[in-house]
Amino acid sequence: MSDSLADNVVWITGASSGIGEAVAAEYARYGARLVLSARRREQLERVRENLVNADEHLVLPLDLTDSEAMPAAVEQVLARFGRIDRVVHNGGITQRALARDTALAVDRRIMEVNFFGAVALTKAVLPTFRQQGAGGFVVISSLVGELPTPKRSAYSASKHALHGFFEALRAEEHQAGVRVTMVLPGFVRTQVSVNALTGEGQAHGAMDDVQANGMDPAECARRLVEAVQRGRDQVIIAGREGAGIYLKRWAPGLYRRLIRKIKVT
Repeated sequence: MSDSLADNVVWITGASSGIGEAVAAEYARYGARLVLSARRREQLERVRENLVNADEHLVLPLDLTDSEAMPAAVEQVLARFGRIDRVVHNGGITQRALARDTALAVDRRIMEVNFFGAVALTKAVLPTFRQQGAGGFVVISSLVGELPTPKRSAYSASKHALHGFFEALRAEEHQAGVRVTMVLPGFVRTQVSVNALTGEGQAHGAMDDVQANGMDPAECARRLVEAVQRGRDQVIIAGREGAGIYLKRWAPGLYRRLIRKIKVT
């Protein structure tokens, strides 16, 4: 896989808004050809039309809960571009409810979208990467992937699961030329809290203060692409909240006392 992004084929899930849309804009700016996936075609078309070289990019609606659709989606991408260089696993959903108030069906839905959707697409793409002798998975986790916080139990679990799966995959497929970059964003100014699920599975419908005052998605995307190009295994993209990673590592007892009291919504 070339260090240059020109003509690289980059497949982005959750590309219809937020971090995914910003990552699409950043990759397009450097000449990559994009596959834009999410459930809503009209929103994907809006994103595509605003990209550099709009006609070079493919809109490919995809429901991450439909694992059976992944092989056919891969074939469609290969028919258009002939190769895949990177897959950015960005599609996902979070929650805003205590574990005791969250229906098991909501836990399952979050795991299906955030974890099993990424795994299913990875397994569908992996043979192509192995045949090419090169390819990269960029996995958008979260600080919550290492810092579990209240009202995000299923979301935290799904992000922890991504770390376990992709760290193992990195070791297994290194000799085949497959690379993995784990990305841990902090608070980024997107609609993620508005779209979060309540314990009953409805939309939370409110913007968290920390989200509203978070990092510009374009800055997050710039740092992400730079980290991938530098071959980083993991990158934290956050403001002061990123210090929690080191607090938990070096003073776990203090971290656990603080997290019980912190305002997280």
